[in-house]
This record gives sequence, C-alpha cells and structure tokens, in this order.
Amino acid sequence: MSQKLKYPQWQEPLTAAILEFNAQQLRGKIQKAEEVITDRIQELSFDNGNEEERRALSDGLFILQSLKKDRMES
Repeated sequence: MSQKLKYPQWQEPLTAAILEFNAQQLRGKIQKAEEVITDRIQELSFDNGNEEERRALSDGLFILQSLKKDRMES
C-alpha cells in the first residue's frame, strides 16, 4: 500500500477488505478486519484519549457493514 496509514494495525485489514471483490475471500477479509477493529476498540476502552482514532474505528465498522450488505447479500 503506497499511502502511509495512520493506524496500520487495523487500517491494513480494512483496506484489504475494501479492495477485495472475490466473494469467497471477501468474507474472510471482512471477518479479519472486524476482529482487529473490535480488539482495538477494546484496547482504547481503558484510555480517555484517542477520540480521532475512535471515530475512525467507528467509520471502519460502518464500512464493513456496508461491504457485507452491498457485496455479500447480492
């Protein structure tokens, strides 16, 4: 990925899911992205800061839900 990501630990799996169009591989990539995003949300639950990342994580989960709806329920 040529663009430098601010939160690569979870943005890389999210990006991989967004860029995947093979239905079989998409399911696994969405699951992986959901896991790392959920893990990061749990890590941040003990930290009062990081509001920007919290918003980005929420956006990431919304994107994954949209991918499921648009690409997997067709």
